[in-house]
Amino acid sequence: MKKHLCLVVLSVLLVLSSWGSAMAHFGMIIPSKQMIVAGQSNTVDLKVMFAHPVELVGLNLEKPTVFGVFHDGKMTDLLNTLKPAKIMDMKAWETKYQIRKPGVYAFCMEPKPYFEPAEDIYIVHYTKVVVAAFGLEEGWDEEVGLRTEIVPLARPYGLYGGNVFQGIVKVQGKPVPYAEVEVEFYDPDRAKGGEKPNEYMVTQVVKADGNGVFTYGVPKAGWWGFAALNTDDRKIEGKDVEIGAVIWVQFIEMK
Repeated sequence: MKKHLCLVVLSVLLVLSSWGSAMAHFGMIIPSKQMIVAGQSNTVDLKVMFAHPVELVGLNLEKPTVFGVFHDGKMTDLLNTLKPAKIMDMKAWETKYQIRKPGVYAFCMEPKPYFEPAEDIYIVHYTKVVVAAFGLEEGWDEEVGLRTEIVPLARPYGLYGGNVFQGIVKVQGKPVPYAEVEVEFYDPDRAKGGEKPNEYMVTQVVKADGNGVFTYGVPKAGWWGFAALNTDDRKIEGKDVEIGAVIWVQFIEMK
């Protein structure tokens, strides 16, 4: 009887541990501000990391393969500006960027493949965040040209908590019908893990429609990440590769 009970307890613990290890992964680029207006400093501090955002659990991020800023139809390489940092007790990166003229700037990252033992796959999250400066807004809906990306249908800045966000999921420039999109909230100032009713409430999940368009109603102000997950047409060391199109958007509290 005792042996049977021990086996049951062990089985439950294994299920719970696998549940916790399967928390959603997110590539992250978080700027110190997403909108710059006249009279403000034109320097943006950027934190580049890999984490379970809601849980505030960091993962080590090796120096990315690509890091740059897309502006006026061209990408500028910023990889060598990255400096090592420790965020959520894990290896991360940071940099500063001076915005010298009005416009829309999309900061982008392609990380090195990350092996996730719990899922027996490699993960590559193509991540971006858009910063707008000094009133010029053309280009917020442009494709950067990443292997996979979310092209916003709602302007990805200047949004209030409670607004709806929409985007098109694309892989190699083509919409992905019925793509699955994971959604998580990030607040580095809240208690680690925060308050949630249960594990199902950590990651929100929506699906795109037949045209690759997804919709999500944001319940509160703060930083929200949207990660559209697909399986790549390549393998690494014989294992599947999950490619994620990730975009981070800040929603502001209306006062």
